[in-house]
Amino acid sequence: MLASAQTLLPAGRVAALIDHTLLRPDATQAEVEALCAVAVRHGFKAVCVNPWHLPRIVAALRGEVPLPITVAGFPLGAGQSEAKAREAGLAAEQGAAEVDMVLNIGALKSGRPDLAREDIVQVVRACGPARVKVILETCLLTDAEKVLACGLAVEAGAAYVKTSTGFSGAGATEADVALLRMTLDKAGCVGVGVKASGGIRTLDDVNRMVAAGAQRIGASAGECIMQSLGGVK
Repeated sequence: MLASAQTLLPAGRVAALIDHTLLRPDATQAEVEALCAVAVRHGFKAVCVNPWHLPRIVAALRGEVPLPITVAGFPLGAGQSEAKAREAGLAAEQGAAEVDMVLNIGALKSGRPDLAREDIVQVVRACGPARVKVILETCLLTDAEKVLACGLAVEAGAAYVKTSTGFSGAGATEADVALLRMTLDKAGCVGVGVKASGGIRTLDDVNRMVAAGAQRIGASAGECIMQSLGGVK
C-alpha cells in the first residue's frame, strides 16, 4: 500500500463511502449481525446483504445510518423482468433504502437495449422511493456497451451505476469507473453516482477508485480498510 494513499482521504470520509457487503451464499445470521455491528461502529454508509437477510439488517440498523440495502437479480441479471421487479419491490416494502440490481446483460449484448432499459424501468417503478443502483458487470462488456448501459440506466431512472457483482471473474477498475463518470458528466447527469465494487480490499484501492470518479464503494473488507487508516476499532 502506498504511504501517500493513506492520507488522501480522512477516516470519516472513507467510512461514509463504504457499503459494507456480505453477499456470500453461505453467509450465516450471526455473520450478518456482526456485519451490522461493524458498520455501525465505523459509520459506514450502508450494509448490503442478500434478500433473505434484509429483514434482519433492517431490524438491527433501526432506520439509522448505515442504510439497509440489498440486491435483485443477483448475480446474473438473467431472470425475467417481472420476477426481478417483484423481488426489488418486496425489498423496498421490507425496508431497503436502496436496491442494487443486475443489468440484463444478455439483452444488451443481443442488440436489444430496449429490453435492457425496460428491465431497469420495472425495477425502478417497483422500488418506489428506494433508490436503484444498476450493476453493469463491466468485465463482460465492451467500452461501447458500458457507455450504452450507463445511458440506459439513467433513462430508466437509476440513482447509480455500479461496476460489478464481484462474481464474474473481475471487479472494479479505475478505467471503468472513469469511463462511467465521464459518460454521466457528458450527459449532464451529475446527480447520478458511480459505485465501484468488486475486488476493493485496501485503502489504496478506495483512494484510486474515488480519484477515478466513484462516489460509493462496495467492499466486504471495510473493517480492514478502516483499521489500516487508523479508524475506530
